[in-house]
Amino acid sequence: MQKELNKIAKDTNLFLKRFIKKQKKSELIIPMQYGLFSGGKKIRSKILIDIGFLFKLNYRSLIIIGSAIECIHAYSLIHDDLPCMDNDLIRRGKPATHVKFGQSTAVLAGNSLLTMAFEILSHKDLNVSEKIKINLINKISESSGHLGIAGGQYLDLSYEHKRISKKRIIEMEIKKTGKLFSFCCAAPLILKKMSKNEIKKFESIGADIGLLFQLADDLIDIKSNSIIAGKKTGKDKLKGKATLISLLGHKNTIKYANKLILKINDRLKKYGSRARKLSETLDYILNRNK
Repeated sequence: MQKELNKIAKDTNLFLKRFIKKQKKSELIIPMQYGLFSGGKKIRSKILIDIGFLFKLNYRSLIIIGSAIECIHAYSLIHDDLPCMDNDLIRRGKPATHVKFGQSTAVLAGNSLLTMAFEILSHKDLNVSEKIKINLINKISESSGHLGIAGGQYLDLSYEHKRISKKRIIEMEIKKTGKLFSFCCAAPLILKKMSKNEIKKFESIGADIGLLFQLADDLIDIKSNSIIAGKKTGKDKLKGKATLISLLGHKNTIKYANKLILKINDRLKKYGSRARKLSETLDYILNRNK
């Protein structure tokens, strides 16, 4: 598992470094690279490639799409860490981008990574039809804006120190985290020109994977330490964050997460042994410690 993650991370970073190198230089390149190449595990790209494996898709095309996903993810982390958001000083064991370069530079670097994702998906390096590129860009835009990451972050901040129902917490976490995972699961089907109904089914699977990831992240916040996690832990309780752990408790949250894994695996039964890679990734997501 770790070997596969390392290969995906290496191939993704190599593509991104070459892509950035081809661009004209600007003062924002260094903070962009700082936020982008900070040692992330590339789990989103791994999910994308696991789903792509079900449909025997071209690995290089998936790496390019995964590179766009990692740009979106890096942008969201840079912005989440800002003092006006979650006010985190450490990210992946290093000073957050705004600590290293200042708040205004961090905002602009995040914005630049967000738009670079669309540039990657529309570039000639991705050897697919223009219609497929448009569909990919449309879907990743939905996942990133007010219906996805940005909207989820807004709800996350607005729910602090309030009693929030389980349904609303799940809706918030699916927006904040699940929507980008939905794109990871939908993109291979867009490449295969599958029906809208099939794409929706896999978007739903992606939403469950994103919820699982968020549950695991929330568990790390209470069970891990800052050195292992690479970021400050115990902050959710201090900030009065609305999480399923705060509602269900530690043990019931783990049970809920395991039920999610069973549900996802059950929906992928028809793919037989080809779904094994994804199943292993789900177990890794829940049991990771950072």
